[in-house]
Amino acid sequence: MSTIADAVAVRPAPRQIAWQETEFYGFIHFGMNTFTNREWGTGHEPEELFNPTAFDARQWARVANEAGMRGLILTCKHHDGFCLWPSRFSEHTVARSPWRNGHGDVVAEVARACAQYGLKFGIYLSPWDRTEETYGQGKAYNDFYINQLTELLTQYGPIFEVWLDGANGEGPNGKKQHYEWERIYATVRRLQPDACIAVSGPDVRWVGNEAGHVRPNEWSVVPASLRDQDAIAAKSQQEDDEDFARVFSATDDDLGSRTALAQYEGPLVWYPAEVNTSIRPGWFYHPVEDDQVKSAAALFKLYQAAVGGNGTFLLNVPPDPSGQIAAPDRRALQGLGRRVRLLQAENLLADSRVTYSSNPTPVSGTALFTKDLEQVWTPSADDPAPAITVQLPVPTPVNAFVLREQFTAGQRIEDTEIAVQLPDDDRWYTVAQVGSVGYQRIVCVPQQAITAVQVRFKQFRALPLVSYLGATDLCQQD
Repeated sequence: MSTIADAVAVRPAPRQIAWQETEFYGFIHFGMNTFTNREWGTGHEPEELFNPTAFDARQWARVANEAGMRGLILTCKHHDGFCLWPSRFSEHTVARSPWRNGHGDVVAEVARACAQYGLKFGIYLSPWDRTEETYGQGKAYNDFYINQLTELLTQYGPIFEVWLDGANGEGPNGKKQHYEWERIYATVRRLQPDACIAVSGPDVRWVGNEAGHVRPNEWSVVPASLRDQDAIAAKSQQEDDEDFARVFSATDDDLGSRTALAQYEGPLVWYPAEVNTSIRPGWFYHPVEDDQVKSAAALFKLYQAAVGGNGTFLLNVPPDPSGQIAAPDRRALQGLGRRVRLLQAENLLADSRVTYSSNPTPVSGTALFTKDLEQVWTPSADDPAPAITVQLPVPTPVNAFVLREQFTAGQRIEDTEIAVQLPDDDRWYTVAQVGSVGYQRIVCVPQQAITAVQVRFKQFRALPLVSYLGATDLCQQD
């Protein structure tokens, strides 16, 4: 049986810490499907169909930067098998297309654009390939896949994430391919040791839906069995179904609470959640969806739920057949970026006075108002009611509180109560009760002017290590 002491002892790897701090990054679905107006290609589509007339990776990176993203992940090869780089191991690539007279390399241009705009670069390489003839033949295909993965990991600079899809279809011989996952992981570790391996990988957990839904309490310390690749594949999209991205189930909403861990006898791992969804109904660009782009307000709500729910936010933005991000998407992303920057910059508690129920370290009163993981408050071991109390200089309208713990030392906080005082009233009113915190928790509350806030730590797996406390009036609510 897994114990609370076991859970507290689990720590993130340095690559997972860097990944979590990336917070928000983009998914670029671009390829043959962009030109066939499909979501899933069938394979063997004529290479001459791929011919963006105004391709501009710098525009993609600029728009991502404006949106507040800190990285981009490119679908270097989707299930149809068409490669956006001139792979030496396939003829089904950009080298046989008219784009750039057969001398183009989308992966190279996107990697350079990311570097120019200060973005991290990640790759998506579909394990399923509907063109490659060795698919379903075991070792022959696994060798082919490793060869292509090696190209991507050695030719395009630092990679922060390798996104491995769970889709696994039938090969031309009617057999499924059994992927050599451990060999894939070893290849990434050897060639890009700082890269996180996501979804069908050991570093980053798919949140379990493509609707942007976040669990009420998202735990980073979870049973190691959640890394089971067959189970991940079973929950992944199995067919070209446009409704898949809008559906989620609440049946597995508790993965890491005391109750969940008490029922598990195996090892625990640090396996944090990535929340992914698309700005449009589909993952690839379709002109009929130009009037179905999510609004800036809707995107910001998804952002604050994911990044403010101990996850990261991976937002798909599909370029159009010209090779550019379309105007409706750009407008929504610019509006999102303005909100994200304001949220990151604002802390309405910054000029307040802080007192602690105990302060053995000690930490200064203003230390928790800056996002510095090294400035941490922890209560004394004999503190019967650990709490942080903040007195604001003037009544201030607030509709959310932001809390972080020093997640590099593990996930500890389990139950927190937030209470406020109102103008001309010295009573405390509880406005929120939250569970897990982890990297960051954004707690939305009804907006009202407050004069003080008290954060009470009711239950924890080890003494809380609080690294940030903030307040904002920017929370997007229903």
